[in-house]
Amino acid sequence: MMKNNFSDLKAIYVNCTLKKSPVQSHTRNLMDVSINIMESEGVAVEVIRLVDYEIPVGVQPDMTKEGASIDEWPELYKKIIEADILVIGTPIWLGERSSISTKLIERLYAMSGHQNDKGQYVYYGKTGGCIITGNEDGVKHCAMGILYALQHLGYSIPPQADAGWIGEIGPGPSFGDKSWDGKKINPPTGYDSSFTNRNITFMTYNLLHLAKMLKVNGGYPSYGNSIKEWDDGKRWNFENPA
Repeated sequence: MMKNNFSDLKAIYVNCTLKKSPVQSHTRNLMDVSINIMESEGVAVEVIRLVDYEIPVGVQPDMTKEGASIDEWPELYKKIIEADILVIGTPIWLGERSSISTKLIERLYAMSGHQNDKGQYVYYGKTGGCIITGNEDGVKHCAMGILYALQHLGYSIPPQADAGWIGEIGPGPSFGDKSWDGKKINPPTGYDSSFTNRNITFMTYNLLHLAKMLKVNGGYPSYGNSIKEWDDGKRWNFENPA
């Protein structure tokens, strides 16, 4: 089987930890597993830690026009929209994704009325996935909400587009922590999880394969899904049931 060349792809990972740099992020530890695979395949990768930026809440493209003194979102959006792949990473708090990841999704939503050069919604032809970490239940619950939001905005979601790791419920080492057992320092927590390692590998390659297919084919055909043509009166084979 011929190996795909992924070197023309760009991926952006947004880490939605609550911790500002340079504090260690356990979510970033797990994201690095996927990032390393992508970089080994020649993909151009950039990582954003969203909490490091001044991004107010809201669902407008630029919140300075709504009274905010600073909004760094428009510049970050330029990087996100130039990427073929978006991966959202978040910890779990109280069984839910972080507040930072919710703010990210709301700001992505703020741009969803924009159009690409085919007149489709702007995220058409781009691929999305998510990575979840924590010490409490909720990986699938968090992934469900994030992946639904991404596809609703127009991102394409491949099979098994989420991966996660959770430790024992309650206080204890998180992904990537090294623990002392009284005699020696143990290997980083979670790195030996075959379930997590398999899932994050499959997720990463499924994102790459779908992104490559969309790239080669120029995204989705605009037949039947162009907001510009709909607004211009085109209805294809739609008939009003009334």
